[in-house]
Amino acid sequence: MSTYDITIIGSGPGGYVAAIRCAQLGMKTAIIEKYDTLGGTCLNVGCIPSKALLDSSEHFHNAAHNFEEHGVDLNGVKANMKQMIKRKNEVVAQTCNGVKFLMDKNKVEVHYGLGSFVDKNTVKVTAKDGKETLLSTKNILIATGSKPNFFPGMEPDKKRILTSTEMLNLEEIPGKLLVIGAGVIGLELGSVFGRLGTQVEVVEFAKAIIPTMDSTLSKELTRVLKKDGFKFHLEHRVQGVKNTGKGVKLTALNKKGEEVTLEADYCLVAVGRKAYTEGLGLENIGLEVNNRGQVDVNEHLQTSVPNVYAIGDVIKGAMLAHKAEDEGVYIAELLAGQKPHINYNLIPGVVYTWPEVAAVGKTEEELRSAGVEIKIGQFPIKALGRARASGDIQGVVKIIADAATDEVLGVHMIAPRAADLIMEAVTAMEFRASAEDMARICHPHPTYSEALKEAALAATDDRAMHV
Repeated sequence: MSTYDITIIGSGPGGYVAAIRCAQLGMKTAIIEKYDTLGGTCLNVGCIPSKALLDSSEHFHNAAHNFEEHGVDLNGVKANMKQMIKRKNEVVAQTCNGVKFLMDKNKVEVHYGLGSFVDKNTVKVTAKDGKETLLSTKNILIATGSKPNFFPGMEPDKKRILTSTEMLNLEEIPGKLLVIGAGVIGLELGSVFGRLGTQVEVVEFAKAIIPTMDSTLSKELTRVLKKDGFKFHLEHRVQGVKNTGKGVKLTALNKKGEEVTLEADYCLVAVGRKAYTEGLGLENIGLEVNNRGQVDVNEHLQTSVPNVYAIGDVIKGAMLAHKAEDEGVYIAELLAGQKPHINYNLIPGVVYTWPEVAAVGKTEEELRSAGVEIKIGQFPIKALGRARASGDIQGVVKIIADAATDEVLGVHMIAPRAADLIMEAVTAMEFRASAEDMARICHPHPTYSEALKEAALAATDDRAMHV
């Protein structure tokens, strides 16, 4: 039986980053992966493949609709969905192979198969052929991630009623697509096919899209997507969706209680994800999941079994790859006797539509609900010279600061490359910067980043200069 300092179950961003850091800190490390490739949901059927398709569809959309304005004349532009899927698969393969390279480089031992608890110091790996291997280990990290969620009446059949996993491999462009859920996954994959010419209709139970984000972003993104052809059915409760053979039929109740029927070629079920613990054998070490199916941990990400830890989507909190990565590093450094720290308030969230949506810190609604006195500065993207030059003029940057201290409490934006721009805000807030601090930083011209400076100026005695 092989013996390790730590055994990690799951090779997604949380698991494989934890493995690298553990190895860097001198621990003998093993990682277990159920599937044939490393990288988990994010690299195989999540973040990476969806961004590959988003970029491909954006190139097509620009060629079909925007190039002429820039003096680039094209005739007969067509979308080749099979080539887009082929390229996506190549990107995924390269990225997953990169993780395998990193495991080899850091001398992390990889075991393929289903990892399960025998006891608190023994993990069994069951390979596809049924062969079992026992690993003796001092510590164990659960990093098994999540899987697509669904509610009664919307069970995916993986033929016409799809989860994000099947949607990422669809080699035809539907004439019409229904999306259940107006969160990140639904809007991103809806955008992929909307850009390719699909009529997209989104059914959402909440009053607004991206309902957990600041209402300014929700309103602006709704306007942008409607302009792109999206149709939204908000405050609708899905009653059921059926495969009719050649398409799907969805029934829902609107806010008045009236039944609404929608039909399309396919339906994407995108109502979030749920923690994945199936087959782990948690009962063998006395662990139970909570009412949301998650593994409970304390402030040190430690379960009720002292040498067993859990991170990422399998525990409470935002289901984000970068959160899992930071938690993986946290565990490694904690076990090495260091004093790591994670500021959960400053983990940014991103929606990769176009323009992109990004946010960090508290929303206006959260702060007002808590009774915090705030001041707000906003700046429209269309007022930037860089935006007019590129033709990307939609969006807004919003900075919220404490009315008394001027400390920045939240930054929310919908803008070109917002996913990258948000890091200025994260860095500033990590050092507890004021709006005045951000306003006084010299920003290069012409850039999209100037919108943050202007929004900070607007939050500081309404001093924005270019609007």
